[in-house]
Amino acid sequence: MDHSAHHTGIAHDHAAHRAHGGHGQGGASWGTAAKATLHCLAGCLIGEVLGMVIGTALMWGNIQTMILAIVLAFTFGYSFTLFAVRRAGLDWKSAVKVALAADTVSIAVMELVDNGIIALTPGAMDAHLSDALFWTALLGGFAVAFVITTPVNKWMIGRGKGHAVVHAHH
Repeated sequence: MDHSAHHTGIAHDHAAHRAHGGHGQGGASWGTAAKATLHCLAGCLIGEVLGMVIGTALMWGNIQTMILAIVLAFTFGYSFTLFAVRRAGLDWKSAVKVALAADTVSIAVMELVDNGIIALTPGAMDAHLSDALFWTALLGGFAVAFVITTPVNKWMIGRGKGHAVVHAHH
């Protein structure tokens, strides 16, 4: 396989993204940052809810359930990027590296903020899935996490980090 053509294509695509998407050395647009954050939010939300449902169904305690929810949030967040870059033609090892580079900080910030809000909301840790308090704390936590994580992603993409790594591969 001729890798030089592949690398040239990636460099050209990345240059085009910089020119049109506003990221690279000149900074990232808020729209680009918001899309990257929504991508992470989707994975985190699926993982968190699934973890809460499984932990509750198994009658686990709060700590075990929260750990499972966080692990699943990272798993789903990474998997969205992993499968996207695999479809773009990257081998598994390279795809895993891209997913880790693209999503780790974004998911970590989102999970820290969301779970912090849940933990600090009186009664939320003991609320059941059928309680409005559970969903209000979870979704409110993700709304605040989105607002806090978007500028983080904007800063990272503007420096060629985070989701900018993914843009080089599509």
